[in-house]
Amino acid sequence: MKIRTTFLVALFSLTAFAAPLSAQDIVSTVEQGCAAEIEQFCSKVTLGEGRLLACFYAHEDKLSGQCQYALYTASAQLEHAVSALNYVAGQCSNDIQGLCASVQAGEGRILECLESQSESVSAACKQALNDVFE
Repeated sequence: MKIRTTFLVALFSLTAFAAPLSAQDIVSTVEQGCAAEIEQFCSKVTLGEGRLLACFYAHEDKLSGQCQYALYTASAQLEHAVSALNYVAGQCSNDIQGLCASVQAGEGRILECLESQSESVSAACKQALNDVFE
């Protein structure tokens, strides 16, 4: 099984817009499903910057079916979250640039900015936010 390198990039992208997309749920899926592999092969890996995924990749021939399934599930969750993020970003692009240009992305600050200025947010952006976050 090949682990997609985009997994990590997209995971970090999620946290740049909003926490409600639940990057932590995706991480938990992998932590729970691959607990034995993390302990056996990757326990000394310093977390961050894709090192755990690199460890999985280095030991991919030894990953249990449960871990492979967890990685597959996390990948599907990530794909869904990235699609939702792209939808909101597309619908809210002008609103973000016009209303939240000075806001540093990450930890849900863009979403907070849009919510705090909801009276000025376009109808298309409001609909996208409702579709994804409600």
